[in-house]
Amino acid sequence: MGVYSDYLDRFSTGNFNDLAAERKLQLRRISQIRQRDVLVFAADINKGNAQISIDYSDLVPFSDQLSNLKGGKLDLVLETPGGSGEVAEDLVNAMRDQFEDVGVIIPGYAKSAGTIITMAADEILMGPYSALGPIDAQIFHHGKQFSADALLEGMEKIKEEVTKTGVLNRAYIPILQGISPGELQSAENALSFAKTLVTQWLAQYKFRTWHVHSSNQLPVTDDDKQHRAETVADRLCDHGFWKTHGRSIKIKDLEAMRLKITDYSKTPDLADAIVRYFTLLQMTFATNIYKLFETTDSQIMRFVVPNVPLGQQQAIPIPTPAQLDKIFLDYECPKCKARGKIQANFVSGAPIEPGCIPFPTNNVFQCPSCGVQQNLVDLRRQIEAQFKKSIV
Repeated sequence: MGVYSDYLDRFSTGNFNDLAAERKLQLRRISQIRQRDVLVFAADINKGNAQISIDYSDLVPFSDQLSNLKGGKLDLVLETPGGSGEVAEDLVNAMRDQFEDVGVIIPGYAKSAGTIITMAADEILMGPYSALGPIDAQIFHHGKQFSADALLEGMEKIKEEVTKTGVLNRAYIPILQGISPGELQSAENALSFAKTLVTQWLAQYKFRTWHVHSSNQLPVTDDDKQHRAETVADRLCDHGFWKTHGRSIKIKDLEAMRLKITDYSKTPDLADAIVRYFTLLQMTFATNIYKLFETTDSQIMRFVVPNVPLGQQQAIPIPTPAQLDKIFLDYECPKCKARGKIQANFVSGAPIEPGCIPFPTNNVFQCPSCGVQQNLVDLRRQIEAQFKKSIV
């Protein structure tokens, strides 16, 4: 049986705390196998309605979890669609100020600014389904997001055409009118910033233990490291080569750049722990959690504004301290439109309020009017994750 199928069977009751305990267990396995501290920085790439990108607000929870670790070596488990390159720099500096040796484990996706962070590792660990992404800087113009490299390349083509023909194509006039010299300079600066970071970090960290050329056994010089770093950075920033910002860069693509990658699938115990952790991470994100910062012993989670649909029910209310022993969910049956309330208790023996239906112990809610059934496993996990209590 596959790992995902196994966990679906094991956690079919929907208990979030049991799922979280198993997630921590697998994270400890990774730490024990690798003999290093482990820090997770993960976002649910599928929750586009939430602030899943790397941004300034990530610095405090990231630093908080980092402060819980005391070893000399760190593995960062990274799952992100990308975000601010400037914040990525701050996150890397925070890790590097505390740890001499940093590995980055990519079980899924680490795109854009996530790729920038990855290039600051001494070791990059990926599997068959792992992917980085191009690091061409993205800029916003008139409400649209596009590649800084593509903008500069397009402007250069217009310039070349005008130089060659002596005539400006009238179709270009609206484009040129909408772009200021300052915006072009900003695009150049953004692209240069990404290349500079990646080049610096590769030469300083990734190539630190590269001493001999494998092809001829000659010593590796600082100039060799710098040249290789610049070559890799240029390719990662080359929008013309990758074509789209969302393109997946796999192990074979990185090895073609002559970048050494550790394929964790070649180590069965480690691969099993990483795959299990990543599966549990995705199951965790099936709740309203959209970002997770955690170590083997602590965690900080961010939630989407509570909105747990059950038919057409209203959002989960934020309870006052006196209500923390139970919450109430308004529901509307999707078939007969009957309305009512479900009561979820966090303490044993709490009486069911008049007119309420207890949250079903088997997670299958049956409409008292028409009998239609709904599975509430994901709803249970979402509530337990949000309130950090188990429904009894």
